[in-house]
Amino acid sequence: MTASFAAGHSDPTVQPVPASVVQQVDAADTTLHNPKRAVLSLGSNLGNRLETLQGAIDALEDTPGVRIKAVSPVYETQPWGVAADSQPSYFNAVVVLKTTLPPSSLLERAHAVEEAFNRVRDERWGPRTLDVDIVAYADVVSDDPVLTLPHPRAHERAFVLAPWHDVEPEAQLPGRGPVAELLDTVTRNGVEPRKDLELQLPE
Repeated sequence: MTASFAAGHSDPTVQPVPASVVQQVDAADTTLHNPKRAVLSLGSNLGNRLETLQGAIDALEDTPGVRIKAVSPVYETQPWGVAADSQPSYFNAVVVLKTTLPPSSLLERAHAVEEAFNRVRDERWGPRTLDVDIVAYADVVSDDPVLTLPHPRAHERAFVLAPWHDVEPEAQLPGRGPVAELLDTVTRNGVEPRKDLELQLPE
């Protein structure tokens, strides 16, 4: 489900998804037995950022047991946790998917996709070609240090909440409440919609 922006409005609005796309996605769901819903956040601030995000989406869709249901608009975001202008800005997006993979396997796949795009983990908050985070998995709330669910900082990050809200205005972050309400509590400074860019839902 890609989204475009209405002219003359500062906030992005989600456009109706063509019926043909809905039918294709729903048909794909028949290949999954008892799938769970998950939300992933994607980010890139090195190389061809848009191409990398699209490649990550396509790679996730190619994963057995995963079907992408929605793809958010693209946001450009100042790097988190570092000095201003010390790194290139990020392109960020959120994808909503259905999966039969358990959380641990979905995390392994997320890391594999990152590695395919030459992600290097040598510095916390460092620049990266690709970052894939599991924001939420079904209604699971877990403090497992390997995979904390939902993501422990998702409720603080406009670059996660804003694109997620674009594609799921009624979404709930497990244990935290409505995404719309959480978004009202954080600053959007440095998190700007890129009206000229679009990611594609895999066919």
